[in-house]
Amino acid sequence: MPGEESGAMGNVVLLTPTNQVQELQTILLDRKTDHSDFVFYADRLMRLVVEEALNQLPVTQVTVTTPTYCKYKGLEFARGNCGVSLCRSGEAMEIALRQCARSIRIAKILIGEEQKVLYARFTSDMSTRRVLLLYPILSTGQTVLKAISALKDNNVSEENIYLVTLFAHPSSVVRISHRYPLVTIVASKTSKAVPLNFAMKYFGTEKVMGGYSATFFFLFLLF
Repeated sequence: MPGEESGAMGNVVLLTPTNQVQELQTILLDRKTDHSDFVFYADRLMRLVVEEALNQLPVTQVTVTTPTYCKYKGLEFARGNCGVSLCRSGEAMEIALRQCARSIRIAKILIGEEQKVLYARFTSDMSTRRVLLLYPILSTGQTVLKAISALKDNNVSEENIYLVTLFAHPSSVVRISHRYPLVTIVASKTSKAVPLNFAMKYFGTEKVMGGYSATFFFLFLLF
């Protein structure tokens, strides 16, 4: 079963460190990994983390009829789930979420470098939904704190927010858990070694961006 941590780390769910998971993490943390391999293995790890995040959502019991007309007692997810990708790196996780929950609605939010909300596209019924907040790398946690604040300003309950990430610096997890103790954090690993260049390497913009900020580059693509 996946590892769970509590106390100072809050509600944190980590992937079980199997050989497969550790290999994926190693490839993504290796500075020599090229763009093509980085995207391929990042997609694999994001799929695993998203699947574990879905395991945290509530379910209801259902009974279905099999092709041989037997009754099978199973489960289905409770309705009212959605994703929110924290642009721009959070958009990398949308494919993994779509692959696991094909019809799920995905909203977007962009936080600027001064921790201001520059763009938000939420559903009108956001306050009634459970939110999977997608952001692959947690370094300081400040951007995520602002995103959670924006969700709460739209009347999303704190306990209905599930932060889905790949690598999280321990200090950022403590910071988020201290401010919002009811938020569930799902990650592949907590470590001081986090790939801060994740978005640029995933989208292949390491050489393209030059002296431009990530926010400027995203706004250029958006508009």
